[in-house]
Amino acid sequence: MIWRLGYRLLLWLLFPWALLHLWWRGRRQPAYREHIAERFGWYRARPARPVIWLHAVSVGETRAAEPLVRALAARYPGHELLLTHMTPTGRETAQQLFGDAATIVYLPYDYHGAVARFLARFQPRLGILMETEIWFNLVEACARQHVPLLLANARLSDKSARGYARVAPLTRAALGRLAAISAQTREDAARLERLGARGVEVAGNLKFDVALAPRLLELGAELKRRIGPRPVLLAASTREGEEDLVLDALAHLRVEGLLLLLVPRHPQRFDAVAALLEKRGLAYARRSDNRTVPADCRVLLGDSMGEMAAYYAACDLAFIGGSLLPYGGQNLIEACAVGRPLLFGPHMYNFAEASRLALADGAALEVADAVMLGERAGRLLADPAALARMSQAALAFSRAHQGATARNLALCERLLENRG
Repeated sequence: MIWRLGYRLLLWLLFPWALLHLWWRGRRQPAYREHIAERFGWYRARPARPVIWLHAVSVGETRAAEPLVRALAARYPGHELLLTHMTPTGRETAQQLFGDAATIVYLPYDYHGAVARFLARFQPRLGILMETEIWFNLVEACARQHVPLLLANARLSDKSARGYARVAPLTRAALGRLAAISAQTREDAARLERLGARGVEVAGNLKFDVALAPRLLELGAELKRRIGPRPVLLAASTREGEEDLVLDALAHLRVEGLLLLLVPRHPQRFDAVAALLEKRGLAYARRSDNRTVPADCRVLLGDSMGEMAAYYAACDLAFIGGSLLPYGGQNLIEACAVGRPLLFGPHMYNFAEASRLALADGAALEVADAVMLGERAGRLLADPAALARMSQAALAFSRAHQGATARNLALCERLLENRG
């Protein structure tokens, strides 16, 4: 009880910060200043049919949820699908993927009144929280109103587990109120159980089931034609500080005609990375210019959203960003699905199991730092046979771990049947 009161008091103390945060983020991303009422539980949308609700924080979770959302739509055509997000990019991604086939809004901040208004408005028959979204007031309110909650595709790194352990009473209570949990790996399940979760099932990772959009594969082929017959090293989803390291590695690569396809993780950093390229005196082009890449261009800046699969399809070798510096890495499954050999740094803790399996299956190589990144990339790009072997291993790795959608759909069916 004391922990719960303390949590609610903390939320109210943070109320001015929440408004300031939206205003501040809106300086670079104006979309943060839109639909603010939804973040406090006020909505225009009103469902006309029973609701199945899925919450995905941002872009990665939304894309991971795609196969499950489509499976739910096919299995329950008489229900309305409600998708909630916390970031504008997540919301935009859902709009691109599902359009008018789903109602798309923001999940309210975890204030008692806001959560109550959200549930009263939509009255979901089932809630699905993607990956590790545990909002204490939301979970408690769903339990009181008998809305079964599934924590789907759950992953929990050691670092995140230590964070939740600091508020152990709240975490234990929230996990205990979930109707079901499907974890990506046995390690994720074990961490959740140590924090108080019960009956965790290991269902695998939904991201292995994401079907690559044909239009993105076609776009990748078109990008490759614009680049021409030259080797392409992709640095995917790089984070702040990593672009300098990748460019240092590029300076030592002796691969004739090499083009670096550099794609920052966050769109608000596109211009900053462009300024970095200009400061270094590197000839570069921008994807948004939509032109043929000049022969003397060293870097193509991937300044677009929702085209990562196309970037993977256009490259010969991919480096996974967020892994040279301690950001936890990024999803490597999409790259494997198009058969691209991978390199990543030592900080893949957010995708520990997937990266371990990719290494074991020969689909990826780990590098310790930027120097090794340059060395490994140079060797692979000079060895077509080695690239081909890793490409086949990546495809096999991707196909071997599919099936999570069917297992998660079965959990959803069971929860809906039990509710009656």
